[in-house]
Amino acid sequence: MIKQLVVAAATAGLSSSPLFAAEKTVDFMVDGQKVIGTLNIPDAVSKPPVILLLHGFTGSRNELEIPAVKEGIFSRAAKAWADKGVASLRIDFRGNGESEGKFEDMTMEGLIADAEAALDYLAASPDVDKDKMAIVGWSMGGAVGASVAGQTEHDLDSVTLWAPGTNMGSALALLFGTEAMKAGLAAKDTPATMKLPWGAEVKLKAGFFESMYRIDPIAEIEGYDGPLLVAVGSKDDVVYPQPASGQVLLDYHEGPEELWVKPMDHVFNAFQGVDMVDELIAKTGAFVGANFK
Repeated sequence: MIKQLVVAAATAGLSSSPLFAAEKTVDFMVDGQKVIGTLNIPDAVSKPPVILLLHGFTGSRNELEIPAVKEGIFSRAAKAWADKGVASLRIDFRGNGESEGKFEDMTMEGLIADAEAALDYLAASPDVDKDKMAIVGWSMGGAVGASVAGQTEHDLDSVTLWAPGTNMGSALALLFGTEAMKAGLAAKDTPATMKLPWGAEVKLKAGFFESMYRIDPIAEIEGYDGPLLVAVGSKDDVVYPQPASGQVLLDYHEGPEELWVKPMDHVFNAFQGVDMVDELIAKTGAFVGANFK
């Protein structure tokens, strides 16, 4: 049975007046490599609560651009939450975007290390409240978010997972094809070329594919007992079947939780406009705001 977390009001815990935000580029080191992020701070709030945003596979910190508004989904979310008095940090995982490292060297352990280091950065930052931190992760970033939630020593006020990967090995086999997956696992230190369904190609070493079996987001979420929101789309053809793939995280999580299901695809109908994206951003903002201590 799904244990529903009742949110008293759509803007509970958040400021009701617009608070213009300042963005700045920040960086920190992980294993000798620089991670780049964008820190968004509401101007009129002293030490605001903060959300860490974790992007998906082949993504970057601003995330997918919505054609109708020419704006990335994460950058749009950051601005919306800043208007409610909540800061955010969105990062490029190493090997992605502007961060150092090579994409081909990426592993789940490395992604988790980047996210943990981002929480360390926020906990030490004078710009935000280290006692009010939350995570939002999308797709593979959702798998990372679930894993970090179960492992971190930081006291997270909430975790929100958008279309999160759960069985990552199976998801990659569906994305690349079984034979390509076998080739990737056999690649060792020589990058194997993977063709994505939309025609793009990426190169990855065996360590990436092996790490998908070493790290299990479903098992990791058992270590987190704080508020959890899992948002999935009934039309998602990347992480599926839904809502079963989202529900399994709640089955292994003990604590306040909610499964939010909408008729949306893996990118929240972004190619059709902003309506569903904005609904998801608002829902997430309300959930996170209601759970800041």
